[in-house]
Amino acid sequence: MTEALLILLGLFVFIQLSYYLFVFTRLIFYRQDTEEVLVPSEGVSVLVCAWNELENLRELLPLLDAQEYPTFEIVVLDDRSYDGTDDFLKEHASTWKHVRFIRIDSEYPHITPKKYALTVGMKHARYPVALMTDADCRPVGTGWIASMMRQLGDEKEIVLGFSPYFREKGLLNWFIRCETFYTAVQYLSLARAGVPYMGVGRNLMYHTSLFFAHRGFYKHKHIVGGDDDLFMNQAARGHNTAINLDPDSFMYSQPKTSWGEWYRQKKRHLSVGKHYRLSHKVRLGLLSGSHTGTWLVGIVALVWGLVWYDMLLLQIVGGLFFLRWLVQSLVLNGINKRLDRTVEGYSFPFMDLAFFIYYLAMSGLVLSRKKKKILWR
Repeated sequence: MTEALLILLGLFVFIQLSYYLFVFTRLIFYRQDTEEVLVPSEGVSVLVCAWNELENLRELLPLLDAQEYPTFEIVVLDDRSYDGTDDFLKEHASTWKHVRFIRIDSEYPHITPKKYALTVGMKHARYPVALMTDADCRPVGTGWIASMMRQLGDEKEIVLGFSPYFREKGLLNWFIRCETFYTAVQYLSLARAGVPYMGVGRNLMYHTSLFFAHRGFYKHKHIVGGDDDLFMNQAARGHNTAINLDPDSFMYSQPKTSWGEWYRQKKRHLSVGKHYRLSHKVRLGLLSGSHTGTWLVGIVALVWGLVWYDMLLLQIVGGLFFLRWLVQSLVLNGINKRLDRTVEGYSFPFMDLAFFIYYLAMSGLVLSRKKKKILWR
């Protein structure tokens, strides 16, 4: 029993350390030019989907209109809003130099509303590059568009940006920030490793020609969600995808404020992940599975060692956990500095335990959930 526990624990820790040392560290050592670089003059269409987002649009549109970039437009896709958004846009859109809007009054059974809205936006975009964000997001400054455009090149058609959540008080906000940070660590570092698998629609750029070359959202038009990660899963490759760690490119977002809202959001995300390509599911499954396995086997080994007074077993288990936590803290702290210190550095061990509980809970949800209609918002 002791030998089996140690072999299993050693295997799981080895997988974890492999990810941290050989994949995640790519973000620490990644260098990109952010200064003294000629900004491309290619036009950009910023697409903002909005469903009853009047108050958010009041704040966001002036910030987007003030972006310092030579040629761009802001296209608000008003998807059947009934909170006064339509009247607001009709009255105020012309007061901003770059803002225009498209009213969408219908929804269709063959495609989800947000994907339809984005498809309309792509078809009506005046410029060859589309930059997506949401109405509840806020750029850190006036250099967002320029910073994202600097990462496009002759071969790069996609730029994956970072979109952290605003810091607020409370356990829910802390966990949301931790999850967003760790998700970014995964999709940005794997993109650097040549195997991009997702992006976030709050800060995502690609050529409109790429969208139409892949027939847009056709392959997953009926799946709620996935307008960002499923399309990236389909179109992103190592040779055509760049990442952006420039702080000027970060797009902050408003977090959920109740556990119920967060839970509904997670259910939508889980309904999307199962449609990833098999190779991506294997990579992500190894990471989360080894994380969960480390804790499960570690707890069993700890109990076994205490019951049988096996001090050698306890020392080895403690040593493996200490090694893993040491590497984890060093790597994540290094990345955290590059991502605007999204998470409090001292909380990484607590985050590690929280993710173990989260992975177990989400596994139970996947196995037990019934099919229900899930709204895109």
